[in-house]
Amino acid sequence: MKVEPAKAPKLWYDRRKRKIIPFDNYSKVKGAANMRDTSLVFPLDGQGRILLGRKKRGMGYGKWNGFGGKMEIGESMRECALRELFEECGLFAEEKDLILVADLYFDQPSDGNWSHGGMVYVLKKFTGTIEASDEMEPRWFSLEDLPYEDMWEADKTWIPLILQNKQVRGTIAFAEDGSTVLDAVFREVHLDSRK
Repeated sequence: MKVEPAKAPKLWYDRRKRKIIPFDNYSKVKGAANMRDTSLVFPLDGQGRILLGRKKRGMGYGKWNGFGGKMEIGESMRECALRELFEECGLFAEEKDLILVADLYFDQPSDGNWSHGGMVYVLKKFTGTIEASDEMEPRWFSLEDLPYEDMWEADKTWIPLILQNKQVRGTIAFAEDGSTVLDAVFREVHLDSRK
């Protein structure tokens, strides 16, 4: 995979052309006003395992994923990531320990309120007691045996890259059912670690 410069354009799904194209300003994308920014955190234990949570309700019900959600008003992306991590599995961490690994855009044509951008972090330093929440059931998985068959369809494309310490920018376009991937493009980039 070719390493792109830090200024590589973001990508979005052009529904008319049915393909993902570069686009530098999401605010001009139809429906982008409804876009909500999200965070996603993947804790790693240093013993070859990753902590995932199985969604117990809402979008992605039954799927394994990292821990995260929508930013609240006045909150930074990193503050959002740490709040969601604690709310969903009981772990604490410091902002400085979040390692930015991906800048993603999720396009859902059937529901513009669901289309959103998100920052993905890995976390190797944390404290607390792992416990289930009303939204997520946490469980450790070997990095060699992730449950991709029970994860989002595109995860098997980009998660292996971030687990190899690569930084990725990508766009995933979903079909009307909200689960099937129409198209997905990921590029290895150098991301601004301050986000």
